[in-house]
Amino acid sequence: MRIFGLNRKIIRVLLGTEYAHMLEYRAEIALWALSGVLPFIMLSLWNGSDARGALGMVGVGLDRYFLSAFLVRQFSVVWMIYAFEEDALSGRLSPYLLQPLHPLWRYVASHLGEQLTRLPFAAGITAIFFLIQPKAFWVPSLGHFVLAWLATWMAFSIAFLLQSLIASLCFWSEKASALERLLFIPFLFLSGLLAPLTAFPPFVRTLAQWTPFPYLIDFPARVLAEQPVNLLVGFAIQLAWIVLLLPLVLLLWRAGVRRYSAMGA
Repeated sequence: MRIFGLNRKIIRVLLGTEYAHMLEYRAEIALWALSGVLPFIMLSLWNGSDARGALGMVGVGLDRYFLSAFLVRQFSVVWMIYAFEEDALSGRLSPYLLQPLHPLWRYVASHLGEQLTRLPFAAGITAIFFLIQPKAFWVPSLGHFVLAWLATWMAFSIAFLLQSLIASLCFWSEKASALERLLFIPFLFLSGLLAPLTAFPPFVRTLAQWTPFPYLIDFPARVLAEQPVNLLVGFAIQLAWIVLLLPLVLLLWRAGVRRYSAMGA
């Protein structure tokens, strides 16, 4: 059985290799997991603010939302553009292009291997959170967990395609990652990482719905926290962004490969 040019054996070997590679950097990955505690910092700020009631989250709803935002971020974070830029500048991309396996699959496998390595650290941080906030403890139903996993996977796909689109510009520019840093600011404010979208004025919420950012954190986090959310609309918009971005990535990639010339050693 082949999936987009991959068969089961290639998938198994590729994931196994990348997972073993990421295990070598597990100490660094632990620090990456710890560096993702921004949602907990924002939770402490919102808990100490009189504006908490305006968020429409009663009781432990806000605690569960930010914990869910932390977990979604842990398993949807994408750093592909920086690895790709380094490979392009050093010339390592050249042999990848000569192999039958599309280079983008290597970066997908690297991210999946890193997520498996990150899993125990994320679980440990979650356990500590519940020790500090025992009232916020809950176990999502199987249905919500599966839907949250799917929403998080689709969020990862959107983020990966966005970075792949920008990374393709490395064929024309040596520092395409600078564009990704420009996207980080609207992502930070519109994704729900700093605050649930209900905290923003209606105009800002309407504007955010026309971007992919709320579907990277806010939507999957609400699904995991079992909070009111329109599942059909949310998944439809996530799928629409994937369908829109995928052909753009492939077209820009093919155009870039035609003019690519290796640099470095």
